[in-house]
Amino acid sequence: MERDIFAVIESRADDFSKSQRQIAGYITDNYDKAAFMTAGRLAKMCGVSESTVVRFAMELGYPGYPEMRRALQDVTRNRLNSVQRIQVAKELMESQDILTHVLSSDIEQIRMTLDETNRTDFDSAVEAICEAKHIYIFGLRSSSALANFMGFYFNLLFDNVHIINESSANEVFEQIIRISKEDVLIAISFPRYSKRTIRAMHYAKEIGATTVGLTDNRMSPIAKLSDVALCAKSDMVSFVDTLVAPLSMVNALIVASSAKVKGNLFSKFERLERIWDECEVYEKAEG
Repeated sequence: MERDIFAVIESRADDFSKSQRQIAGYITDNYDKAAFMTAGRLAKMCGVSESTVVRFAMELGYPGYPEMRRALQDVTRNRLNSVQRIQVAKELMESQDILTHVLSSDIEQIRMTLDETNRTDFDSAVEAICEAKHIYIFGLRSSSALANFMGFYFNLLFDNVHIINESSANEVFEQIIRISKEDVLIAISFPRYSKRTIRAMHYAKEIGATTVGLTDNRMSPIAKLSDVALCAKSDMVSFVDTLVAPLSMVNALIVASSAKVKGNLFSKFERLERIWDECEVYEKAEG
């Protein structure tokens, strides 16, 4: 289901039973809490049975409650500010082993990303990257770590990589002013989505450049502006965005691109190794 869950609830409100209206009202008024509740907990807060909550999710068109909750989380994360995130995380993690909770969540995000990634979209993204005259990589705020990681390795593979540095809005556009229809813009953004990234995508599309988006779901503004959208699940841990699955997707793009890159990659890295040795870039292992 691609539509915003709140839009789905609103469109079907006239057909709800009394119990379903109670659930819909609670979700709408308390979305920041409901998004992270079990079916049993939500049922208790609404004064209905757990089976009624499950049937409500199916009435909205979801296979079950977990899918409805995931859709609610997708739209909720971008609405919460940092203070609200800390409050939600405190309620979620009280009396829990935080290490186990965080690492288990990261494992689950990677599993869901693998299951839901469209292989044709992934191959199209790799093709666009390898065929581009210039590759622009755009990721601001927490996504800048992903952009810089991708840029580091793409610079070893390609001669035409431009990493957009975080700066004022005017300076951002100065860095992509030469983008053309022969180029690709890789835009990376997760909740809360960066306005400057969205504006840069609008500009790139107006020019006719290919846009590849790396984001959390197909309802995001990044996905909607992408010629090719790759979705990697992210989660919210307190005020921190966990970007383990997106980093795995970046790794996959780098490895897949290295297999298709033009020229002799082996010779390039032989030259790099000689330069690194001469400049003493790395500590030599003894023995």
